[in-house]
Order: sequence, then structure tokens, then C-alpha cells
Amino acid sequence: MSKKHWQAFPYPDKAYNYTGAALKKNWPRLHCGDAEPYPTDADAEEAWRAHHAGEFAKAVEIGLKDGLQASSSGINAANKAAMIYANYLETDPNTQLEIFQQIAQRCEALQAREPDNANAWYIHAYALGRYAQGISIGKALAQGLGGKIHASIERALALAPKHADAHIALGTWHAEIINKVGSLMGGLTYGAKKETAEKHFRAALELNPDSAIARTEYADGLVMMFGNSRLQEAEKYYAEAVECTPADAMERLDIEAAKAEMDE
Repeated sequence: MSKKHWQAFPYPDKAYNYTGAALKKNWPRLHCGDAEPYPTDADAEEAWRAHHAGEFAKAVEIGLKDGLQASSSGINAANKAAMIYANYLETDPNTQLEIFQQIAQRCEALQAREPDNANAWYIHAYALGRYAQGISIGKALAQGLGGKIHASIERALALAPKHADAHIALGTWHAEIINKVGSLMGGLTYGAKKETAEKHFRAALELNPDSAIARTEYADGLVMMFGNSRLQEAEKYYAEAVECTPADAMERLDIEAAKAEMDE
């Protein structure tokens, strides 16, 4: 699907427009989750501004406009905008999968060019993870995606130990596998462990205490691993998530998703 047909961000807000010096001033808060360094070129700055404002198609267009010569920050901005769009706003399952595959391919190219770029690995893991959820975790494991996702998350954390979003991703990886194949098989075959999942979820919350998505993913992980025995705790995290204050369009979508989950 052409990006001209991408759905518009449904919650536009002037508070998410970081014009001029406001982007750099607010960068630590905006990127507490992904540990992305501040960009060194104007195009990447504009791509990130568009992403934060919810102009996801524009962020992709600007971030990738120089093709193979695009800066790594611009590529990361484009990939992150695309992944958030696909996750929250794209309604066609096949288009979602296509976008996630495209993101993963761009990440692999960036990994080859800049192997120490943490978000080239984290976004790769995210895209493959969402793709795996889209085709079913069972099919993804049969295709060997579980190992690829795990390797990319571990690489991201080795490069950026304070990458809160990578900690969330690793916690979810453990929880998804345990939910699919059980604790015994998950541990023996994949090394998935409940205590490791919780360790990473807690680390994410310590690193990024304002994060709604850290809370909702932790809640989902608890339910996947423990079922109703930890449901009350999971509901507490969801209640906390909806009370978070969004700093940009992505965080607003995180919170709206948490609200929708609580209403079900």
C-alpha cells in the first residue's frame, strides 16, 4: 500500500509538535525508551519531528529520501514511524505483515553498514516480533524466527544496556514462548524463563518510569505466564498505564490501546 493511503493519526495535538530547539530540549524524555542519540543532520531531525507528531508517512518519506545514503538516525526514524503505524493504525493484516517485513529488511541493511547501531537491532527484533505475532507464534518458532528475534534483542542490549524498550522486548520474548510451549519446554528448548522475563520488565520500568507500554507489556506477560493467578497485578499495571501522560503520538497510541484493553 502506498503511504499516501496510510491512516491519519487520530489524536493530533500541538503538544506533540517539537519545532525548533524544542526537539533537542525534550529529546531525553522522548527517547528514554529507545536510547536513540540525537541526530546530527537536519533531515533526520525533521523525520523524528514528524514521527513524534504522528505524521508517520511523512517521517518515513523524509527519513528514507536519500535511499542508501540516508543517515542512520533518519533510517531509524523512518523504521520506528512505520512500526508504530503498522502496529496501531494499519487495519489490513497483510499490509501490516508487509510493512514489518520491509522494516526488518531495512534494519538488516543498516546492521551491515553500522553493526554498533543499537536501534538497527532493536527495531529489527520489534518488526520480526510483530510479524511473528501476525502469523502466529507457533509458525514463527517453526520458521526459526524466535532465535533471530532473541539474537537481535540481545545485541541491542549489549550495545545499549539502558535501552528500556529492548528490555520490554526481551521480557515479552520469554513470556510469548512460555505461553506457547509451556515453562518446561520453553526453558529446555529456548532458554525462556519466567523470572528472566520479569527481571527485564522491571528493568524497563526502572529505566523509563513514565512508560505506558512498559506497564501494558508487563501486564500481558504476567497473564501469558501465570494466567489468573497474577491477573490482579496485571490489571494494576493497566490502570497505571492509562494514567500516564503521553509525550508524543506514539505514547498516546500506547495509552489508547491500554484503555481499549481495559474496556474489553
